[in-house]
Amino acid sequence: MKTTTQNNRGEIFAKTIHFPKVITKQQHNPLNYLLLLGMIFSVYILSMQPVWAHGEKNLEPYVRMRTIQWYDVQWSKQQFNVNDEVSVTGKFHVAEDWPISVPKPDAAFLNISTPGPVLIRTERYLNGKPFMNSVALQPGGDYDFKVVLKGRLPGRYHIHPFFNLLDAGQVMGPGVWLDIAGDAANFTNDIQTIGGKSINMETYGLANGIFWHSFWAFLATAWLLWWVRRPLFIARYRMLHAGLEEELVTPLDRNIGKAILVGIPVLVLVFYTMTVNEYPKAIPLQASLDQILPLSAKVNTGVVEVDTTRAEYRVAERTMTMSLKIKNGSDKPIQIAEFATGGVHFLNKAAPAPKQNDADSVVAAEGLSLDNATPIQPSEQRTVLMTAGDALWESEKLDGLINDPDSRIGGLLFFYDTEGERYVSSVTAAVIPKFN
Repeated sequence: MKTTTQNNRGEIFAKTIHFPKVITKQQHNPLNYLLLLGMIFSVYILSMQPVWAHGEKNLEPYVRMRTIQWYDVQWSKQQFNVNDEVSVTGKFHVAEDWPISVPKPDAAFLNISTPGPVLIRTERYLNGKPFMNSVALQPGGDYDFKVVLKGRLPGRYHIHPFFNLLDAGQVMGPGVWLDIAGDAANFTNDIQTIGGKSINMETYGLANGIFWHSFWAFLATAWLLWWVRRPLFIARYRMLHAGLEEELVTPLDRNIGKAILVGIPVLVLVFYTMTVNEYPKAIPLQASLDQILPLSAKVNTGVVEVDTTRAEYRVAERTMTMSLKIKNGSDKPIQIAEFATGGVHFLNKAAPAPKQNDADSVVAAEGLSLDNATPIQPSEQRTVLMTAGDALWESEKLDGLINDPDSRIGGLLFFYDTEGERYVSSVTAAVIPKFN
């Protein structure tokens, strides 16, 4: 029988998996293995690509489709300088068919998702009203928003408006690339206080904050070191078993503890009094909940009634087919021009519709088709079979809807009449998957 020695096993193994020759030497130096691991790790690091998104695709499809439905999101400009202002405006619909597993939007905060403090928010409006706090949203309501930002750090950044829902997380709006030019050193953030004093928000209170953080860190460290300077654990365990627990805490330990117990509250009270005297006119941080009603019903809202009777997703074809019962309550013929769901817009090329105006939207330009594309006449009621098909269902991870425990779709239908007026209707239905 042919045998293999211990020394040549490594050589045979190395030849089998194509290891570098350096580890096939007789000595099997551990440093060679470390060198190999370092090479593998370096190749892995060099092959990594930067991430330019905010994880919006990882959110469950039913959350993206049936919570906050964004539309008409636009940026005033995408190239500007440090200190220049840019505004983002748009609308969103709060879905009526709100998922049962997602807490109701009784407290939601509108913000801008950025990779660090590259912008500062200077103004924010909801339905034309300025607001600073969280807001209670009403399912079924439509809102318009405006956020004004100021360039702070030069660079190229991917930015999203988003709503942070209490106990549910973020729901991202459509993203856009912003290019900020200029020098970060030129950035200014001066405001005027209610007392008429002009201050620089970039440096105001910085020294005071550093002092107090350092003070409490020093005090906590000193208290910790006071106890860990003596033998710990084993020695103290033995003293406990020897009945010497009274000697574990000395009279000096008790006196220092008493001094801290009395001194810290007194110190806090003294400095609190000094602060109140120095700043007698101060507004505390606000923690209220704003109550802003949805937009009032307009002539193009609720005029077109849509009832979804059936929805099927064909996995192999990557298409969503929906049977829609539509009643035209307007006085002009209308056509379905667009279906929007989960940040994806499916367009009907046969319908006259304005150019897609959502910033950096994900668009299937020819993804929407109808079994009967003729305009729906005034007062007519028709059942239409609508098909939204595109590879975007898969690339945007919306096809995972069929694997969700709440397998329902939600979205917005956009109708246009012969004069270009738009009508928006919300649709929702349970989804039946088809695998062949």
